[in-house]
Amino acid sequence: MALDGLRNKPTGGRYADVVESIGNTPLVELQRLSPKPSVRIWAKLESRNPTGSVKDRVARALIEDAEEKGAIGEGQTILEPTSGNTGISLAMICARKGYPLKVVMPENVTPERTRLLEMFGAQIVYSEGSKGSNGAVELALQMSAGPDGSSYYMPYQYGNEANPNAHYNGTALEILEELDEVSAFVAGLGTGGTLMGNGRRLKETFGDGVKIVAAEPMQGEPVQGLRSLDDGFIPPIIDLSLLDRKIFVTNRDAILWTRKLLHEEGIFAGVSSGAIARVAVRIASELDEGNVVFVVADDGWKYLSSGIYTRPLEEIEDLDATVWW
Repeated sequence: MALDGLRNKPTGGRYADVVESIGNTPLVELQRLSPKPSVRIWAKLESRNPTGSVKDRVARALIEDAEEKGAIGEGQTILEPTSGNTGISLAMICARKGYPLKVVMPENVTPERTRLLEMFGAQIVYSEGSKGSNGAVELALQMSAGPDGSSYYMPYQYGNEANPNAHYNGTALEILEELDEVSAFVAGLGTGGTLMGNGRRLKETFGDGVKIVAAEPMQGEPVQGLRSLDDGFIPPIIDLSLLDRKIFVTNRDAILWTRKLLHEEGIFAGVSSGAIARVAVRIASELDEGNVVFVVADDGWKYLSSGIYTRPLEEIEDLDATVWW
C-alpha cells in the first residue's frame, strides 16, 4: 500500500514548562491491523503526553478553567475521583502550580499508579476495589459534601464541560489538521470526554459522513479505564444521542488486542486501548473505504505488574473474571 499523504513533522519545540507541552500527539497508521487496503486505520498516540496519557489534556483544561473562573485559590486542595490516569495528570499539573491534591481511587489499582501519584506528591484515599471507578466517584462526592467539603475544589471530570472541550478545541483539531476525511472515530466509554469532544467537532465538520463509535465493556467486565453504562452511573457530560454505535468488548478482548498492538504494530499501550483497537478494526472491516481514527489513551508502563504483556496466551481464557486495575 502506498503511503501517500504521510507527513513527517519535526518533534520537540520550545515550551515555558512541561504543562505547555501537552498535546500535538502523533497520528500513526496501523497497516498490519487494517482488514483491507482501501480502509486506513489511524492511532492517535496520547501516550506521548508528559505523564503518558490522554488525561494530561483533560487535567490541564480542568485546572485552567477553574483558574479562569476564580473557582480555586492559591494553596487550595483539589479533590478528584479517578481510576488512575486523571489523578496522575492532575498530580503533575498541581505540583507545577502549587495546589495540594487528594485523589480517590480504587484500592486495587496497579502499584505503578500509586507510585506515580506519590512521586508527584498527591495524597491518596482508596475506595472499595470491587466498585471500580464508580466507587471512587461515590466516595469523592461524599467527601465533598462532608464537614471538610468547603476546603476542597473538585473539578469533577465526569460532569465538567472543560473535559470534552479539551478534545473539541485540541485533539479533534489535530486530527482534522492531518486528515481531509474521517469515516469513523472510535474511543472508549469512560468519562465520555474523549467521545463527546471529538465527536461534536467531527460531526460539525463531516456530518453523517463520520460515525462516532464507543467501545463499552460488557456489564461486569473490569476493563481498566472504561465503564459499562449498565452499571448504573452515566457521567453527566455524556450525550448518548451523539453516538452512532456502542460496541461491547470483554476484558479478554482488551488484553488480546493490547498484545496485538504491541506485537504487530509496536504500540506499547494500556488495556483500554486494546479494547478500542478491537472495535476500530471491526468498524474498518464494515467499510469499503475511508479513514478510521481511534485513540490510544495511555501507554503500558502503568500495567507492567499485571503481567498482561508476557503471560502465555492460553491463560487469557481464564482472565475474564480478573480485575486488572
